[in-house]
Amino acid sequence: MPHQFVKCAYNIPERKAMPQSESKRVLFGTSAWGLGHATRDLILMKGLLDRGCSLTVVSTGNALRVIRGELGDAARYLDWPDIPTTVARTKPGFYAKTVASIPRIIETWHQERRHLDRLLRAERFDLIVSDHRNGLIRRDIPSYYITHSPRYIAPWRDPVMETVMEWFLARWFSPVKGILIPDDEEGGMSGEMSHSVRFIPQEKLTYLGILSSVQRRDDLPQDIDYFITISGPEPQRTLFAARVLSQLDRLSGRIVVALGDPGGTAPPPPRDGIEIHPYLDRARQEEMLNRARLVVCRSGYTTLMELAELGKRALIVPTPGQSEQEYLAKTLRDRGIFYSVRQHELDLGRDTAIASSYPGYTPAHPTRESVARFLDVVLSGG
Repeated sequence: MPHQFVKCAYNIPERKAMPQSESKRVLFGTSAWGLGHATRDLILMKGLLDRGCSLTVVSTGNALRVIRGELGDAARYLDWPDIPTTVARTKPGFYAKTVASIPRIIETWHQERRHLDRLLRAERFDLIVSDHRNGLIRRDIPSYYITHSPRYIAPWRDPVMETVMEWFLARWFSPVKGILIPDDEEGGMSGEMSHSVRFIPQEKLTYLGILSSVQRRDDLPQDIDYFITISGPEPQRTLFAARVLSQLDRLSGRIVVALGDPGGTAPPPPRDGIEIHPYLDRARQEEMLNRARLVVCRSGYTTLMELAELGKRALIVPTPGQSEQEYLAKTLRDRGIFYSVRQHELDLGRDTAIASSYPGYTPAHPTRESVARFLDVVLSGG
């Protein structure tokens, strides 16, 4: 779901601030692919600041703007380019563009390493945390890499491609002290993406638990039957919105739709009891998620963690051509956790009725405990 602004209001478990002599200088890199990385990282960054750490953030684009807007002068910011994003109208087009971008992706990683080398010649850092910024890892400085997918899931589950890519990534990440996985070790939501890892030593893997920037609001009534939140890169966002809007009359009850289009306009609702918004900011998104009995959304991993934190049932519709979302949707449907359907097959009346019978995911513990685990690992282990 769209993440344009976030208020991370979690109270980190109280702990006395570290003496200034013991405070760590932390370099924290955040991927700019979407805003899900930024929203989950903000919770961790605030925890580091609360422990007395000095924080320098590396990101770019909207992700950097969101982080800077939330942390303000509490951190320093470096705007470094990220790997190119690939979008297409069709699944084969997406994969063709992705393959064509591989040389640029690898060059961006090497460029990031060169930036890091220059930075470290000028100043000292005690700790590096990288959320999918693959050039921000070192062997001579304690480095931790955040990912829910240390095991590569290939399009069409090609076993040769999966093995080669998983081996390559394991080699690339060999300098890190630890890989931090925002999922439960037992069960979990990410399936084979973070479980049954073959080439990374198990002692390097730490399962933090889910990380969600939205909080459960028990003070709010559950008075919305369906909250439908549209997101995804163009043109898939527009295609998803068009299919949803054409089928709203198949649903009864109170419905709220967020089109994920800041600055756009909303069409008139087809009947009373339906609200259509071009865009909802994060505060309103959190409110609607809490009030909804059923959520219709994409299957991005950050979105799934939010559903789990709130204990929501959902109909999930993966973005076409994004293999990770398609894998997660299928895996969670096969396990009987969330019902999913392909975008071009979506029938709101039929599919929401089925999705209501799926229980959703209950995490081993809430985000608060995941943040505490992260802080203990990186500050004591670094």
